[in-house]
Amino acid sequence: MSTDFFERQDRARKSTAWLVGMFLVATVLIVAAVVGATYYGMLAAHDMNRALHGKPYPWQVPVGAGVGALLLIVLGTLYKVLALRAGGGTSVAESLGGRRVYPDATDPTARKLLNVVEEMALASGTPVPPVFLLEEPGINAFAAGYSSSDAVVGVTRGCAESLSRDELQGVIAHEFSHILNGDMRMSIRMIGILHGILLLGLIGRILLRLVFHGGGMSSRRNDSGNGGGGSAIIAVIAGGVALVVIGSIGSLMGGLIKAAVSRQREYLADASAVQFTRNPSGIGGALKRIGGAQRASRLRHPRASEMSHMYFAQGVWEGFSSLMATHPPLGKRIRAIEPEWDGKFGEPVGARYPEAVGAAVGGKAAGFAGAASDTVPVAVVDEAWNQVGEPLEAHRQYATELIAAIPETLLASARSPYSARALVYAMLLDRDAATRAAQLASLDGLARPDVIQLAERLSSDVDRLEARKRLPLVDLCLPALRAMSSPQYQRFMRAFKSLVEADQRIALFEWTLGQVLMRHLRPQFERVPSPRIDYFALGRMQGPCNVLLSTLAHAGHSPSQAQMAFDAAARNLPSINGLELLPREQCNLRELEDALATLRRVEARHRGRVVDACAAAICADNEVKVAEAELLRGVSDLLDCPMPPLLAGQPVGEA
Repeated sequence: MSTDFFERQDRARKSTAWLVGMFLVATVLIVAAVVGATYYGMLAAHDMNRALHGKPYPWQVPVGAGVGALLLIVLGTLYKVLALRAGGGTSVAESLGGRRVYPDATDPTARKLLNVVEEMALASGTPVPPVFLLEEPGINAFAAGYSSSDAVVGVTRGCAESLSRDELQGVIAHEFSHILNGDMRMSIRMIGILHGILLLGLIGRILLRLVFHGGGMSSRRNDSGNGGGGSAIIAVIAGGVALVVIGSIGSLMGGLIKAAVSRQREYLADASAVQFTRNPSGIGGALKRIGGAQRASRLRHPRASEMSHMYFAQGVWEGFSSLMATHPPLGKRIRAIEPEWDGKFGEPVGARYPEAVGAAVGGKAAGFAGAASDTVPVAVVDEAWNQVGEPLEAHRQYATELIAAIPETLLASARSPYSARALVYAMLLDRDAATRAAQLASLDGLARPDVIQLAERLSSDVDRLEARKRLPLVDLCLPALRAMSSPQYQRFMRAFKSLVEADQRIALFEWTLGQVLMRHLRPQFERVPSPRIDYFALGRMQGPCNVLLSTLAHAGHSPSQAQMAFDAAARNLPSINGLELLPREQCNLRELEDALATLRRVEARHRGRVVDACAAAICADNEVKVAEAELLRGVSDLLDCPMPPLLAGQPVGEA
């Protein structure tokens, strides 16, 4: 496999292991410092007390202090990790003062930002993430979350208003690179892991603040006439200073860890953004605008330093030395993407390009040969696995064109929480009149009558919708559906399941669309386990692969062709013994759902081999319909392998 996506995923996983190792080193150093400081402090007190009273040395005190520090670090880390896991990317954005920008927003600045994010998401094969606007004048952005299902994109107002559309595209493409490469998951884990080792310093600063600014000194003097209060204050000050000094170890280690993990990933994300947009001047222009004024990318929020490693550009002051800088120098980043740069920075942040606010939609996208055809070239689909996580400028142009081609009625419905529910119901309605009537009857009491009526009205437009537009439309619905309240979500889920169960012969493609929707929607409302890897080889995946490949072999192939399609797929998985085509009746949707859930826990590069086998099954008859290509993309999404659109005019092997 030649694609770099799976290698980057593997490196991200190894970086997380390295991060845990560095956390353990920092913990040992901090605990040792606490034990040492307590030991020498108690030793001095013991020498004086022994001369007066002959008391033995209380060795339990430094040991207890060390154990207490260890518990504080571990519990602080666990608390933060669990809190972040519950809130996902949304909690990070809100902790920085971010305000959710809803998909039906009409403000020109918000609309421009949302359109760019939608284009980038559809072009990269990832769900459209919620967008948060930070009321900050500086130019900065970030992506946060554990997976593409709970990812959010945060953008400062200075970034949204000051940059041209090309520059904004470069910044957003940079953030989508972090989503695709696994950097985002590692970054949010870093926030939780580093929280524990920074706690001692934080507690020390709180103690000193209480003493000097909380009236502690004067109240102690008033409460005690014999000086006992003064001794207590001195002890608190000494303890606070010691905690601040010891906490500086955590701050130093935290800064070094952030710098070591983040710098090279910024270069990689810059390069990926250029590949994505084919426009070095876009992201390069944004970096030059930041360099045009001091502190042009700085954030003023009190918690900005906690997430400093996640930003597009340096968001906080990181000292006079570059030792702990989480981002490479701007000049080096610009020269890496524009080698001929003359060293001059752009206009300051306050300046706006004439079209910065007014341009909500990009120019006319270049057409693709055969874009409206019912088939996709076999060579493109056969190499689909090589495109996973590798969006190109062609995909971005295609996404722009695709959004413009979706009927306005459906596009507007996808962007409203109310009508997005009706649109999803409409996409699940069967074309057979009797089956559709049974489905609509099943919604009685589960969905509001006006929503059911809207679904019926939308169904005529949905029925005429090309297959290539259905999966993107599902992705466009996600931000609006994520804005539902919890009761609305529960009601929506019951209605959704009722629709699926009412249609006893739901097509595989429509089922896949529903699974994609639910997989990316659930983390917003339910406690969903974080993505994890339990299998590092395919040897034990015989059962799940039999189900998946047999289902694809039967779909779109005659009984005589099914065996040929399955054999073609099996040849791509030589490490699995005993693969055999299952009878069509054993390929039910419940078994398929379980098989995909198991395969999602396989290491990324082996999931890529499964995607390759799926593509071989679809291509076996030397004809690939658009619906089959989109089915492959849906299955790839369910395997956590985001695949860009498969374009008829796309050069094969370019990734």
